[in-house]
Amino acid sequence: MSMSRVFWGVTSAVAALGITAILAEPAAAQDVIKVGAPLPLTGPLSPEGLKQKRGYDLWAEAANAKGIKAGGKTYNVEIVYADYASNTPRAVQTAERMITEDKVQFLFAPFGSGATKAASAISEKYKVPMLAPSASSQEIFDQHFKFIFSTLTGNETVSVPIAKLVAAKNKDIKRVAILARNDLFPLAVAQEFEKAVKAEGMEVVVSERYAIGAMDHSAAITKMRAANPDWVYASGYINDLILIRRQMNDLGLKAPVITEIAGPAYAEFAKTVGPLAENITSMSWWHPAVRYKGPDVFGSTEAFNEAFAKKFNGAEADYIEAGSAACGAILQLAIEKAGTVDPVKVRDAISATDTETFYGRVQFHADGQINSLQPPVFQLVGGKPVILWPDAIKAGEIRFMPK
Repeated sequence: MSMSRVFWGVTSAVAALGITAILAEPAAAQDVIKVGAPLPLTGPLSPEGLKQKRGYDLWAEAANAKGIKAGGKTYNVEIVYADYASNTPRAVQTAERMITEDKVQFLFAPFGSGATKAASAISEKYKVPMLAPSASSQEIFDQHFKFIFSTLTGNETVSVPIAKLVAAKNKDIKRVAILARNDLFPLAVAQEFEKAVKAEGMEVVVSERYAIGAMDHSAAITKMRAANPDWVYASGYINDLILIRRQMNDLGLKAPVITEIAGPAYAEFAKTVGPLAENITSMSWWHPAVRYKGPDVFGSTEAFNEAFAKKFNGAEADYIEAGSAACGAILQLAIEKAGTVDPVKVRDAISATDTETFYGRVQFHADGQINSLQPPVFQLVGGKPVILWPDAIKAGEIRFMPK
């Protein structure tokens, strides 16, 4: 059989645990690199979990088509998946089981800063490198762990640029209302946003939090409407933000600037809320309009975009999907540089990475967070993102809505 053919292998034993694996058929067991990927494939975070899976699958397919070369051998990659059903304690348990029972040599992190922070204790305990495509909160990196690496820059990098942009373009934007999910990333990014707008001389007139799983935001939205804000900001995950945008409309909350993070970065947001997406601003750690070239398995942004569209019926990748593929590409580069699949030596190679890839320049701070990206600010116009910043890929000017 072809070494590059990808197939699904699911035994009854692993199916009982919700685990599946995607792999290229290996020549010998010792020539397989096993990567564990606990994901929220069901539950409220499943849209994001499925995005990570698409990025991992695309990388695995590309890596297995060429093989991963180290120490005179050519390896195939096998990704072991498990559904932790959007439950963080289960994500931690699953990560440990993957190391101790499935014998994975590397980990891809679960979704979000909260679950990544929790699971990072496991990767550190067993000295297994874990690459995270959806974790940006400083609390993860304040632990000073050595085996966690993230492809997202800090939350301030998606807060300061938009605050400066709005302040420069409209001096009448003075009153800001904030609604944040009470969860690690959404709360942390909202707090960074609050600092950023205050630094620009704006006043935060309302700052509300909502519980994980909340299905009604009417009380908070009514309070925000009464404060008569010029700028409304909401943080959370895509299902949260779809509901918030709809309830804002139902309750008559309007403002010249409405910003949500991170849901509008996904094409599903605009498709679901329709006209209510118009002129919504947001930030993204990556956008397919960027143009990079490097020695990774994809070679360039254009080639990655083409491969993604071919595999997923013409779809365009968002930052979660691209960041997930980048985790694999970075791991592959590190294995090949280290010349071994030894987890500790590969960890050292990841830490020393300093190269351009399809995803952008990859260089990590000593704490494991990438520090070499410039996340773009965008606005949805006609259901599509228009880049507002940085100037190198700018495609339009910010549009303000009537109050």
